[in-house]
Amino acid sequence: MSAAQQLAPTPFEQLDDVMKRVKDGSRAFVKLSIDERIALAKQMRQGYREVAEASVRAACEAKGIPFDSPLSGEEWLAGPMVTIRNLRLLCESLEQIKTHGVPRIDPSWIRTLPDGRIAVRVYPANGMEGMLLAKHTAEVYMQPGVTAENLKDHQASFYKNPHGGRLCVVLGAGNVNSIPPTDAVYKMFVEGTVCVLKMNPVNEYLGPLIERAFKLAIDRGFFAVVYGGADVGRYLVEHPLTDEVHITGSDKTHDLMVWGPPGPERDARKQRNEPLLKKEITSELGNVTPVIVVPGPWSDSELQFQADNIAGMVLNNASFNCNAAKLLTVPKSWPLRGRLLDLVEQSLRKGHVRKAYYPGAEERWKQFTEGRAGVRLVGNPKQGELAWAIIPDVDPANADDCVFNQEPWCAILSETAVEGDDAPTFLDRAVKFVNERVWGTLAVSLIVHPKTQTEHGEAVEKAIRDLRYGSVVVNTWAGAVFGLGSTPWGGHPSSTLQNIQSGRGWVHNTYMLEGIEKCVLRAPHKASPISPWFPGHRTVHKLAQKLCDFEMAPSWLKIPGIASTALRA
Repeated sequence: MSAAQQLAPTPFEQLDDVMKRVKDGSRAFVKLSIDERIALAKQMRQGYREVAEASVRAACEAKGIPFDSPLSGEEWLAGPMVTIRNLRLLCESLEQIKTHGVPRIDPSWIRTLPDGRIAVRVYPANGMEGMLLAKHTAEVYMQPGVTAENLKDHQASFYKNPHGGRLCVVLGAGNVNSIPPTDAVYKMFVEGTVCVLKMNPVNEYLGPLIERAFKLAIDRGFFAVVYGGADVGRYLVEHPLTDEVHITGSDKTHDLMVWGPPGPERDARKQRNEPLLKKEITSELGNVTPVIVVPGPWSDSELQFQADNIAGMVLNNASFNCNAAKLLTVPKSWPLRGRLLDLVEQSLRKGHVRKAYYPGAEERWKQFTEGRAGVRLVGNPKQGELAWAIIPDVDPANADDCVFNQEPWCAILSETAVEGDDAPTFLDRAVKFVNERVWGTLAVSLIVHPKTQTEHGEAVEKAIRDLRYGSVVVNTWAGAVFGLGSTPWGGHPSSTLQNIQSGRGWVHNTYMLEGIEKCVLRAPHKASPISPWFPGHRTVHKLAQKLCDFEMAPSWLKIPGIASTALRA
């Protein structure tokens, strides 16, 4: 199907048939043996590899990207590569459940944090992973009460105490094409639910391809794909056969489902904690993503590297990412403050002005930029495109400024400055600022020089522990957490139904951990090869296709080809 074509909404009477068939399938699904689950997951992975190129072509058409250009690498990585990897890791975890009862975590991967909690390493799991993303490590910080001794009790609960069969309605995201399939895959293979996936109208072109890829699951009544807008979503959420709901999208859509239309009645329901939706709901709902840059002995080349890193966090997917860099947070009197902003602007110029494919982007862009002094515009947009906009020097004391409390969801990066000349003082104030004044709990980036980490290690580690975000990344982009699969992805568990922020619950999380507080990913402050989201990456499309092949069948023999392609960036 052409991405320009629209699919007809699934009729309500057909929705009833789908719901009954999948609900009936839930009782058979929970009784599958581990071997049967592994076979199903492997078939779904193979199916997705078979539709990978078609899915990338459709996405490129929808987003105005030439299929044979390096920019198409975004779609290879954020679509099939993430989905195929996720299914591969789940297969490995299921094999380990068969042998060990839970996905295996080596005791050497567990350490105790200064506050007494434990951190569990989830990346790299082996030498090949260590080669693919050199000197990157990811840990999961667990909540109090989870210990090294009882960690297995906080893994893979469904496989120890299966329920009787549950149906989850998954309301798919429209921006990143791995989100709908991997959300469903998580619910199926980690939580044991069958799924009815409603495609978002923005990327409904992907639905028929998902149906092809997951045909075996559909044929057995474990999965279905349906189409339509808000009315179809509402019908599914309220359907009597729906046991639970998962949404990746807007907090406004979430609150409309859970609490009803805005107004006094909604406010009263929130006050009484009496949601209209009586079903369990998990969610991932976006973020005003801060990038906190800590003062340190940055050289010109190091600062340039991080400027490219930050610009890439903005440029990727035309900035229609819940983890796109949105709020550069720097020390107010830092001598390199102006230099960094200039370098970020120069880095944005290495990228491409992009089609504003997501509905409402132009209106949101104008809302954020019109009437502001000093806005820097990058690029010469044509009809349907947006210039990259940098909004500098936003007053942190103006709590009502939309850059702090509303996700732009378009081509915008704002900059604000917090007092603090030395690293410990700045970190303390910056952490409090983003925790208390900036909307969202999904992801935050911390840019720290290694000498600063050595000299002020206690302050840096305290900041990492104190940041109330589901993903805290050091010297890299939170998109890597989303893509790795073994790393849990979701909002910080401090969110509540009344104040949902970036949502509740986790996806990906192939180690099936429970009692998660956050994921922490650390990277070098300057690395070679550059990351695939860096502006002007020349071989990312070729690299991404090699990674898709690698995830189908990992092998040391494939590493040299991947490395040489990456180094030609």
